[in-house]
Amino acid sequence: MSTKKVERSITPAQCRAARAILDMTQSQLANSAALGLSTIVDFERERRYVSEHAVIAMRRALERAGVEFIRQDGGGAGVRLKRSQLR
Repeated sequence: MSTKKVERSITPAQCRAARAILDMTQSQLANSAALGLSTIVDFERERRYVSEHAVIAMRRALERAGVEFIRQDGGGAGVRLKRSQLR
């Protein structure tokens, strides 16, 4: 049995919110995640299925840029700046 941590996916809304908090364009996210711009656009607009690999790449890029994703709980899933990013 693998002990590798399983990363949760993010939703298109969380992706858009994270980019907004970071003032990051779709093109910047695509570059940071090493993905095509159309993958970011299609994911955020829910136009087509985007692979889990691509979603994880987006999540990691956004986390490196300074956000953290909040798990689904009583208040719902969300996104916020990491403490170290707050001023």
